Amino acid sequence: MSDLAAYVSLFFSAFVSATILPGTSEAALTLMLNEETGAPAILLLVATLGNVLGSVLNWFLGRFFTNYRDRKWFPIKEAQYDRAVGWFDKYGKWTLLLAWVPFFGDPLTIVAGAMRVHFGFFLLLVTIGKGARYLFVMQAAALILLD
Repeated sequence: MSDLAAYVSLFFSAFVSATILPGTSEAALTLMLNEETGAPAILLLVATLGNVLGSVLNWFLGRFFTNYRDRKWFPIKEAQYDRAVGWFDKYGKWTLLLAWVPFFGDPLTIVAGAMRVHFGFFLLLVTIGKGARYLFVMQAAALILLD
């Protein structure tokens, strides 16, 4: 696989992973590191960018489409939405640093849009959290690969 193809596939894997669709961006990143495909710094940037943009899509869904959350096509269930609202009410905007957490982070980013969190603040916190997660994955993969 060429480096460009690797970057594009990692970007889309990370993007999808940030939505309610299942994704495996951590596994894709680890595989690319293991096979020495692409530059590690660019892989980190691409994975973070794709994952953050997926969360931006969620923010826009929350901002403009939460009135339709009772519809079948809405991407999160009512219970997930209510749980995320509860966390958001209890702990505030800083919970967006946890937007990377599986099953919890996606609804949280939708709720952030619905609660009209300032987009710049949203982008900053989500980028920090997701970038730190991928950096951790890369460090863990490096430790495993050394053995």
